[in-house]
Amino acid sequence: MQRYFITVRYFIEFSYNGRNYFGYQIQPNAVSVQEEMEKALSTILREEIKTTGAGRTDTGVHAKKIFAHFDTEKLLDQDLPRRLNSFLPPDISVKRIFQVKDDFHARFDATYRTYEYYISLEKNPFTEDSAWQHWRRPLDINPMNEACKILFEYEDFTSFAKLHTDNKTNLCKIYKAEWEQGGSELKFTVSANRFLRNMVRAIVGTMVEIGAGKLKPEDLRTVIENKNRNSAGTSAPAHGLYLVDVGYDFDLNFKDSGF
Repeated sequence: MQRYFITVRYFIEFSYNGRNYFGYQIQPNAVSVQEEMEKALSTILREEIKTTGAGRTDTGVHAKKIFAHFDTEKLLDQDLPRRLNSFLPPDISVKRIFQVKDDFHARFDATYRTYEYYISLEKNPFTEDSAWQHWRRPLDINPMNEACKILFEYEDFTSFAKLHTDNKTNLCKIYKAEWEQGGSELKFTVSANRFLRNMVRAIVGTMVEIGAGKLKPEDLRTVIENKNRNSAGTSAPAHGLYLVDVGYDFDLNFKDSGF
C-alpha cells in the first residue's frame, strides 16, 4: 500500500544574543544562529531540517524577536519548544512554534521590521556589551529627532547601504524613526518595510554626528541625495543594535493554536 506524506510548514519565534555569532545566516567557517537552530532541530526530529529566517542580522547584532520557518512531514508535539531550548546554547531561546499555511514565508511575507539601537551616555560596565558607550562627548537628541523627520521624505537609502551587496534595490519605506532618552541611555527606534545591510548602523552613526554638532539636521538631505556610502557617518558598533519585531499578517496564514 502506497503511503503519502504531507509536508507541513512551521514558524519559530525566538531570540538571541548575537555576541558570539556571525549573524543569523549560515556562513562558511563561521558560527551562525541558523547553524545552531538547524543542528538542534535536525537532532530532535531525526531528519535534516533547513530554516529560512526573517532576515540576516550582521555579526554581533542581537534579536529580541525574530521568526524563521521550516518544513517537516512529522507531527510536532507541544513539548518541542522546551526540548529545543535544551539543545540550543544559552544565548538562543525559542518562545513558540506554530503551524502556518504551506506557502507562508518568514522573509518575503514580512510586512515590517523594527530595530532598536542603544547608546550609553556614561561609562557603564554593565552595558559594555549591549550598548554603544558614547560618554566622551555629549549628544543632543533634539537635532537628532529633527533629522529623523527627514528620513520620511526619502525611499532611496543607498548612502546607508553596505557596498558590493546583492541588493536588487535600495528602496525602503520608513514608517517610524525616533530617539528617546531615559536617564543616561538613548534609544533609537526605527521601523520600515525592509532594511539594507548595515543600514540602521549607518543611520545611527550619521545621527550621532548630528547630535554631537558635527552635522546639522538638514545636512542629512545632502547625505541621502548623494547616494554614496562615503557621504554618511561611520557605522555604529553592532552590539548596540537589536531586531525587536517582525510583522506578519498572521490572521490570513495562521493554521494552528501553536505550542
